Amino acid sequence: MAPSLEAPEPVEDVLSNPLKQKPQLVAPEPEHCPGPESEKAGTADSCAGCPNQKICASAPKGPDPDIPLITARLSGIKHKILVLSGKGGVGKSTFTSLLAHAFATNPESTVGVMDTDICGPSIPKMLGVESETIHVSSTGWSPVWAMDNLAVMSIQFMLPNRDDAIIWRGPKKNGLIKQFLKDVEWGDLDFLLVDTPPGTSDEHLSVNTFLKESGIDGAVMVTTPQEVALLDVRKEIDFCRKAGIKILGLVENMSAFVCPKCEHPGEIFKATTGGGQALAQEMGIPFLGKVPLDPRIGMACDYGESFFDSFPDSPACKALKGVVRSLAENMKLDPGVVMPED
Repeated sequence: MAPSLEAPEPVEDVLSNPLKQKPQLVAPEPEHCPGPESEKAGTADSCAGCPNQKICASAPKGPDPDIPLITARLSGIKHKILVLSGKGGVGKSTFTSLLAHAFATNPESTVGVMDTDICGPSIPKMLGVESETIHVSSTGWSPVWAMDNLAVMSIQFMLPNRDDAIIWRGPKKNGLIKQFLKDVEWGDLDFLLVDTPPGTSDEHLSVNTFLKESGIDGAVMVTTPQEVALLDVRKEIDFCRKAGIKILGLVENMSAFVCPKCEHPGEIFKATTGGGQALAQEMGIPFLGKVPLDPRIGMACDYGESFFDSFPDSPACKALKGVVRSLAENMKLDPGVVMPED
C-alpha cells in the first residue's frame, strides 16, 4: 500500500491565516469546543477542565496588528508587481533585474526591487550593489540605491560575508519579509517589483498577506519552454487564482539561443508541448512574449550593468522591450511612458 500524507489543511484556512500555526493540542477537541483559534478559546465556559485550555488561551488570535502599519508605509507606491514561477532556474531574478532596468529607463519613474529569495539572494549582484550595506535611521531602513531612480532591498546587505548561508525556518523568513515592508523607507515609488523564490509556500503566503490590504497589481509568470518547467508554473498559476492574485501575463524566457555574431536562433530547450504560449492559451492568461537566450544577459548581470544600455540593438533587448510594453498595456498604462521609445 502506498504511504499517505497527513490530511492537508483547507486551502481557505491557510490563505486567510498563512502566518499562524495551529496550536498543538494535547487532547481531542471536546464536543462544545469554540475552536482553538476562536476569540473565546481557553476562556469560554465549555473550556473549563479541558486539557487544552492553557494552550488555546495563549495561542495568537485576530488579524496581524502590523498590517495597517505596512499599508501606511507602502501608501506612496503606485504599482506592486510579483515575479513568480514555481520553478527554479527559469530566470526569475534575471527577469526582475531586467524589468527594473526597463522601468528605470524613464528618468521620471522611481523603481524599487524587494528580494524575498531569502536563501538565495542574487538581485544585489545583478544590480551591481552586492557590497553595499543598509543604513538605519530614526525613520527606518534605507534601501540601497543602484541608480538615481532604482532602489533595492535584500538580505544580502545584512550578511557579514557574501558567501554566508542563510539557514532559517519559515517564521524567521516571514519576519524578515515583514520588516522589508514595514521598516524600509521606500518612499514614493512608481513600481515595486518583488522577486520571489521557487514554490508556493512561506515567502509567497507572507508577501500576499502583507500586501493584500495595500493592493497588488498582479503577478508576472516566468517559464522556459520545456514541459518540466511548465509543470511547476501551472501550480503557481493555481496558487495565484486561489490567493486572488491577478496574473498580468506569462513570459517565456530562454525561448531560443540567438548567436551574438550571426543572430541565428537555435532551440536549446525544445517546447515539446507548445511552450509558454500554449500554456498561456490553455490557462487563459495573457502571453507577454518570448525572450531569447543571450549569453550577454548573463554577462551584464555578472557585472551589475544594465543590459538595455550595454546591448540596445540585440534581439533579446528588442524582445524584452516588447514584453515590457505588453505588460504596461495589461496594466492599463501608457507603454511609451513606462518605457520611452529610443
